[in-house]
Amino acid sequence: MTGTRAGGLKAAIKNKQNNPNHYTMIGRLGGVKSANGGFASNVIGKDGLTGRQRATTAGSKGGKSKRKNT
Repeated sequence: MTGTRAGGLKAAIKNKQNNPNHYTMIGRLGGVKSANGGFASNVIGKDGLTGRQRATTAGSKGGKSKRKNT
């Protein structure tokens, strides 16, 4: 069932059973390796936003487009 929603849900459950902080750890590693610190960064970028503000804006845009297309 690789590549299906059901397979992804099973994998997520297994990952959380093995390590409850699995996704937190992956997100932290990605932020550390990124050039600008990721969404948790407090550094102000070229667009004048911090990482959290940028994440909020991106999530808002995604949510609006999701509702509009449904």
